[in-house]
Amino acid sequence: MLKNMENSTFGVWVAHGEGRFTFQDNQIYKQMVDSNCAALRSVDDENIPTELYPLNPNGSIEGLAGVCSENGRHLAMMPHPDTCVQPFQWPYMPADWVNYRSSPWEKMFRNAFTWCLEHQ
Repeated sequence: MLKNMENSTFGVWVAHGEGRFTFQDNQIYKQMVDSNCAALRSVDDENIPTELYPLNPNGSIEGLAGVCSENGRHLAMMPHPDTCVQPFQWPYMPADWVNYRSSPWEKMFRNAFTWCLEHQ
């Protein structure tokens, strides 16, 4: 779902304070990161992962907001890009994006659709 979206930073709505990723063993978290399964992170204004509210509403370790399986087929995430598909729904839009007609998150949904067509 996140194909070709590496290193992207977008505003997104969150509708929770729950969903804090915790790990009984730090080795499990390290293995997940080393396996490139940390798919999404909450970041601050300098694009650095944060654990601080309100930019990370649940305080997940290193801003962890989404995880995926090693093969990328399964994605679990806490933000809600489905609620900001249209520009008028965006929580934040840089001034130079004023002419955009769709959300950058639309790419994620198009990726999912394309994958389904290719794997029928």
